[in-house]
Amino acid sequence: MQKNLAQTRRDEIINACAKLYETRSFRDITIKDIGELLTFGRSTIYNYFQTKEEIFLALLAREYDLWTQELNQVINSHETMTNDELAKILAHSLSNRERLLKLLSMNHFDMEANSSQERLTEFKASYGESINILSKCLEKFCPSLNENGRRDFIYSFLPFFYGIYPYAVVTEKQREAMKAANVNYCYMSIYELAYNCAKKLLS
Repeated sequence: MQKNLAQTRRDEIINACAKLYETRSFRDITIKDIGELLTFGRSTIYNYFQTKEEIFLALLAREYDLWTQELNQVINSHETMTNDELAKILAHSLSNRERLLKLLSMNHFDMEANSSQERLTEFKASYGESINILSKCLEKFCPSLNENGRRDFIYSFLPFFYGIYPYAVVTEKQREAMKAANVNYCYMSIYELAYNCAKKLLS
């Protein structure tokens, strides 16, 4: 019973953080802001997280877990797949994870630097599972890739995540600045960027 209450409260804290992050920046969100959305006292937050960064890191871990679950469903529901089909599925899965990409591109370093070793290790477990499931996808659907080939794909594709969001999600202010600077920029969606990258790496 006590364990269920702890998990419920932990989830509520992360959900409050996620809700605020939809309309506000990482910099502008405080633990006080998060506490105002909770059904229990703000001081209780410190039973689960010591810093704002730890809360965001837990949110990022949850996003990785959701991505892992989606890829696991792909493995269980398909027997074979062409490289192009796999590239499309990976791209689609990332287009569903805009929050994951936003967190990685803007706040990842701060989240890790200002989290305890325990919370960082918890996050790395979720991150590690995403690597494992991606490797399983490649092993099942790209049998021509050997272990080195799968590793090369993973360590090219995962770092690419950090740059997708700022390239795909562009404000009107940024568009005007690009126009004023005479930058001939081709705007692409998360899906298009991820598909092009995955397809090239798998070719």
